Amino acid sequence: MTQKDAYMFPVYGSCFLFGLYIVFKVFSKDLINYLLSAYFIIFGIGAMVMTFSPAVGIFFPKAMNEKKYPISFSFLTAIPGVTRDMVEFAPTIVDGVTCFFSLAFCVWYLQSKHWIANNVLGFSFSLQAISMLNLGSFKIGCTLLSGLFFYDIFWVFGTDVMVTVARSFDAPVKLLFPKDIFADTYQFSMLGLGDIVIPGIFIALMLRFDDSLKRREGDDYPKPYFYACCFAYLMGLITTILVMHCFQAAQPALLYLVPFCLGSSLLAALVKGQIKELFAYEEKNDEKQD
Repeated sequence: MTQKDAYMFPVYGSCFLFGLYIVFKVFSKDLINYLLSAYFIIFGIGAMVMTFSPAVGIFFPKAMNEKKYPISFSFLTAIPGVTRDMVEFAPTIVDGVTCFFSLAFCVWYLQSKHWIANNVLGFSFSLQAISMLNLGSFKIGCTLLSGLFFYDIFWVFGTDVMVTVARSFDAPVKLLFPKDIFADTYQFSMLGLGDIVIPGIFIALMLRFDDSLKRREGDDYPKPYFYACCFAYLMGLITTILVMHCFQAAQPALLYLVPFCLGSSLLAALVKGQIKELFAYEEKNDEKQD
């Protein structure tokens, strides 16, 4: 991600969000959700395979985890925007088994729309997004989080757009938490996947910054920035929930998560006397050094 990407991300997000709002106002919600659900289920199967294959592989012989079977749909590269990397795969037998169960799971989700199934898919999307997205530097991370801080506040407090879309969007793009697990009819609190992924990629950046500071090889090295940011994220979520229940109104989670995450990293750097190193950190420079 570049600085320009970080600046423009809230703008693109706003356009997409308002576009969905208009679509839900103009067209049938059932039709839109049917199309969007189909779209997300296709990617949901892939996300679940990538998330759960390592765990499933524990129960299979080593050869089934390692031998790959190339599959190519190169004819799809004729579609604008589709690259060869998107249509060429090399799954293992374990991936195939996981794919079968993931497909069955997604069928269950489509039939039941159960909140647990929704959350499993949402978890898979979040985990894979965090593993694929790379901020590149602390400065870019600050730019992105700061922009989305104001984005979230505007669309939640300034308009009804965010809340309307979140309540209308019947697809696994948010985590659902029943307010009363024993109630006959569930009332849910919602946490958008963006409120997981955006802080998540920043926390991952802090882990890699910890890694860049290590004095020896191996996995056993201090991770003060990572742990501080994880704790701050948890405190931010708790604050969001408390404020939401106190005022009985939807809250922009990034209003609380961004200050906690940025503040914790800056405080850790201040305590350790590494403010200069933190702001100078760029992952591409580390790759060159390696």
